[in-house]
Amino acid sequence: MKKLSLIFASLLLLVAFTSCDPKEDSTEKEYPAGSIVWKNDTTIKNHVIVPVGKSLYIEPGVTVTMDDTIVRPEIVVLGNLYCYGTAAKPITFTVAEQYRSEAKRFNRYWGGIICGYDSKEVILDYVTIEYGGAQTTEQSASFQNQLFKTVTGEGVPAFHFCNIAGQFVIQNSTFHNNAEDHIYITGGKSIVMNNKFIANGFDGGEAINYKSGCLADIAYNMIYDANSNGFKLSNNGALEPQAHLYVYNNSVINSGWRRPKVKGGSVWLELNVFAELYNNIIADCRWGAKRDASNVEDARTVITPNFLFASTATGVTQYQADAAKGQLVGANDKVSTTAGGNNPLFSNFTIQTTVDINAGTTKSGNTPQVYNSAWDFRLGAGSPALTGGKTDFTRHFGTTGLTIEGITYKSPAPAAYFGAFGAK
Repeated sequence: MKKLSLIFASLLLLVAFTSCDPKEDSTEKEYPAGSIVWKNDTTIKNHVIVPVGKSLYIEPGVTVTMDDTIVRPEIVVLGNLYCYGTAAKPITFTVAEQYRSEAKRFNRYWGGIICGYDSKEVILDYVTIEYGGAQTTEQSASFQNQLFKTVTGEGVPAFHFCNIAGQFVIQNSTFHNNAEDHIYITGGKSIVMNNKFIANGFDGGEAINYKSGCLADIAYNMIYDANSNGFKLSNNGALEPQAHLYVYNNSVINSGWRRPKVKGGSVWLELNVFAELYNNIIADCRWGAKRDASNVEDARTVITPNFLFASTATGVTQYQADAAKGQLVGANDKVSTTAGGNNPLFSNFTIQTTVDINAGTTKSGNTPQVYNSAWDFRLGAGSPALTGGKTDFTRHFGTTGLTIEGITYKSPAPAAYFGAFGAK
């Protein structure tokens, strides 16, 4: 009865947001019959469930405030989710204003958006998701629906998708200050492009985490201060299809320093994943690409060319190939061989030559700067990262794309420069 009561309460909450504002005119968007539509800012104090076969639409400019530190609400999408924000009117999932601070950034104030096995499609366009990562209890909607890790005590990612027959697109969005993984994907076709993944993981967690059952193009994303890895790429679960992931033209900066164990850096490969990594910038991360030496990646995996910059001697050492430690360097990578060498010349970002990329272990206190939205990671004139990228590979969804609600989204073409942003 507890589960039924939760679903019923959630449905009442959802229905409350379908009513029309009398001031709306006849030019408003028309939605399929039975749709759930959030048109206005709203505060959520209980778990929200989008039922199987139903679709939740969230309109541009809406702010969804998750505001109950006892319940720590989740949004469980058993149907479909369409978040159509714009550059001028993004959609924001956040917490009450008094909790939005760096000191409280990993306090797990709400869960995340957890999609179910019947969720067919999701679009997140110009969306911000922040301050999530609550740990599951017996009352959590994801636990009661046996989603994500199906047990209590697990930190919930900001976004999770699991339907191997489903699809989603995340673009132009920002994930910020989530206490677990920003996105954790265990099935489906997807495009993840032109996003920012900033500061995640209280004591672990990846910015972008993919498992088996996935085909994905992941491009032109900026990752800053991931606790563990910028990318964790795995075929764990052995679902069909085998995970085959194109990861290209991304920038991973100042990541891995908070993780004091063997993992933690920029890229982690394991368990027969088929990954193709091209044209990525890795700057002052704890390590470059690493593998699980006891459960290695698929032999077809390609990890070059990429661009690795270290401002410190420790960073230079930890970027070197080391079979025993699983540290990988590609034949065509551009890698710092001296501290500060191979500088990508970011347009507006001060390199910290005293940063300690092992600060989680050494407790030195010489930690990277907190993210500043004024930074500009485009490449300055004369940058060695402006050329040398690989462009002659065929990604999954560059031609046919993924069609969601009649709109076809195509993954962007690779660029000959390294990183997400190109020249200033």
